[in-house]
Amino acid sequence: MVVLIISCVNDPYDAANSTKDDERDLRAQATEQNYCFYQSEADTILFSTYAVLRESGYSGVSQQRLSQSNCLDNFGFYGKGRKSVYDQVANSPVAQQQLSQCGDSLDLEEEVLQELFKFTRHVIYGDHKSSTMAEARAVKWKSMKNKSFIRLPPDEDSLRQHCLRANYLAYLVRTFKVECKASLGKLIYVKLSSKPFMGLDNQWFCNKILVTTPEDGKFLFPCYRWLGSEEKLVFRHAKASLVFQDTNPIAQRHRMRQLEERREIFGWKVYAEGMPHVNHYESALDMPAEVRFSFSKNTDFFYNAGTQLAALKLAGLADSKRTWESINQLDTIICENRNKTIDYVEAHWDEDEFFGYQLLNGLNPMMIQRCSKLPVNFPVTEEMVKDSLGGSSLKVEMKKGNIFLCDYKMLDGLVGNEVHGRQQYLTAPLVLLYCDSNDMMLPIAIQFVFPPQLGQKAGVHNPIFLPTDSKTDWQLVKIYVRAAEFSVQEVDIHLLRTHLLAEVFTMATWRNLPFPHPLFKLLIPHTRYTFQINILARNRLISEDGSITKYSGIGGAALEEFLRRATASLTYSSLCLPDNISERGLDEVPHYYYRDDGMKMWNVINKYVEGVLQHYYKSDDDVKKDTELQSWISEIFTKGFQERKSTGIPESFQAVRDLIKFVTMMIFTVSAQHGALNNGQFEFGSWMPNFPTALRKPPPEHKGRTTKDTILETLPDVGTTVNGMAVLRLLSTKSTDHYPLGVFPEELYDEEVPCTLIEEFRKDLRELTDDIEERNKKLELPYTYLDPKNVDNSVAI
Repeated sequence: MVVLIISCVNDPYDAANSTKDDERDLRAQATEQNYCFYQSEADTILFSTYAVLRESGYSGVSQQRLSQSNCLDNFGFYGKGRKSVYDQVANSPVAQQQLSQCGDSLDLEEEVLQELFKFTRHVIYGDHKSSTMAEARAVKWKSMKNKSFIRLPPDEDSLRQHCLRANYLAYLVRTFKVECKASLGKLIYVKLSSKPFMGLDNQWFCNKILVTTPEDGKFLFPCYRWLGSEEKLVFRHAKASLVFQDTNPIAQRHRMRQLEERREIFGWKVYAEGMPHVNHYESALDMPAEVRFSFSKNTDFFYNAGTQLAALKLAGLADSKRTWESINQLDTIICENRNKTIDYVEAHWDEDEFFGYQLLNGLNPMMIQRCSKLPVNFPVTEEMVKDSLGGSSLKVEMKKGNIFLCDYKMLDGLVGNEVHGRQQYLTAPLVLLYCDSNDMMLPIAIQFVFPPQLGQKAGVHNPIFLPTDSKTDWQLVKIYVRAAEFSVQEVDIHLLRTHLLAEVFTMATWRNLPFPHPLFKLLIPHTRYTFQINILARNRLISEDGSITKYSGIGGAALEEFLRRATASLTYSSLCLPDNISERGLDEVPHYYYRDDGMKMWNVINKYVEGVLQHYYKSDDDVKKDTELQSWISEIFTKGFQERKSTGIPESFQAVRDLIKFVTMMIFTVSAQHGALNNGQFEFGSWMPNFPTALRKPPPEHKGRTTKDTILETLPDVGTTVNGMAVLRLLSTKSTDHYPLGVFPEELYDEEVPCTLIEEFRKDLRELTDDIEERNKKLELPYTYLDPKNVDNSVAI
């Protein structure tokens, strides 16, 4: 199925180009006038949807089937999105009845056609009164304040042609039955092949093969692969098995051959020394069919900042080197892209309370830690902070556990990038915070480690800034911290700790775990699109001419060096949320919603993983003798963590509990953690002073000299600002075929235990969603990024 792109001759949709006579006819309900629609590419989703839904009795069907052929969020009926119509069909017996005969026969009877017309009026356009398409068009026209032909329902003649094609495609999406009267004995695998039809290289997508024996036994063979002409594919039974349980010699040979082929297909490549290795493909379009799914050229085109600039209507400002005339002027570039969170950020970005809030619940909740002793290079005195501590002392508040620190030392010594031909500056701030008696996290001191190109050391020209300094001084130094946040969040916390690690996990899974392995079945939904999205990021964002390279202070040589440092600092405990929270001393910090929701999510995932793995691994000895599993973790340790024993990453598994913890960490990282760090980027970063991609001046050396003009001259220029917005919108825009956590489109199991555990997993996730939504009703700024319905199964954007 392919989306219908309706193109028109002589622009009949455009009200500005229509004649006054046309308008009069419609206003008068003169329905004899038709405005033709022409299908230039294919059909829409709507009618073909039935062919998918009817296979499952209208229950439990995801949109995966609808996206396998490059369908998009929109289609031929203007303003009517795929999901809303899909949901109506899935939940409405009336709509199902109207589609009930679509695709049953190649010949589309007039009675069936009229039902499809009725479906279009009722379900798509919500018109239950009109009896013809012409009448529906006239009614819609009369109700419009701003007349536009593009918003009208299609006329009957063009819709008839559309339905004929939709019926044909629905007819093609079918279940084929093949009978064999003789018993086949024990089935080990099924081989599927295809031959050209009329000389054409036909591509077929096979979902599954279901074998029913004379004894009424049912055996599922999951496929979910494209099958080309003259191609042969082999599929194993859905029942999972460990390598030492797969004792049939034929099955063993197939298992080994599959891994050999995969290791040929998925090769490792060194992207840069000291960093996790990546897959060897240069283009997402070159990926093999096994991982291609519905990833299309459209997605490839979409994944660039230029497209986002057009969507934001800011393309005309992209090359501007002008300085902003005022902070308020930034309001003009957000005008059409607002939501409640963006408005809140704009209103509160300069408040100390919100500054502290973001370190707990913003884009990077991973930096802040409890401080029991000041770093030697951060000589904050009691005198400096006494006014910020409400009559208490630094020593006392440290003892109470109310003092916190953010140390951006990994940025120390990095030389900033050049943007628009001008040097940008990176700094390594030290930030001291105080959780006061009102449970607010407030900054009380900020100091900078100066950029190396200034040739300065700590001392007279390296002051410690305080909330009691001038308003402009304090505002500017907080902006420098937010710029450091951009560098650390985008490169270390987001790129490295979710995207690059997800790619390592995905590579190791494809190369070391054959299809029958229970861990392959458990993990494969959490690898969808990771290869593609990372290839696009390397080509479009961090390449020599990528958007981050061109428009951020951390781009270029600084990015590569920073990634090496960040990789060297990776530890297993920092990736395991319970361990990480304890290590940073944040177990009792109030209003830490990332921790609260994250811990619940970790526990839900852990329960699911534990159930599945304990079903297949009955003892620690099963883990030890699973050679495929041991190869899997060994490759992760070697290729992802550079064989550094100091990371704490296991080199092998000796116990079931160790395996459960690692797999929980992996799924949490690629789903929940990525959602928490990724999905709010545009909301928190579109107001540029809150998350600047680059800064044009070094930090102040003296107090009392900062003016409003100094701040404007320091902030990114106009072009850098809008290009940064485009990147953030790109990174946080939900993919067209979004699969929320727990929505697994492929049917990979036919065993009762894992199927039951999946349903329990979904139930637990729904309950977590309910808890988060109830909590958020009481919050001025709801925290939604770890709500399961907003979290993808995998790193897919």
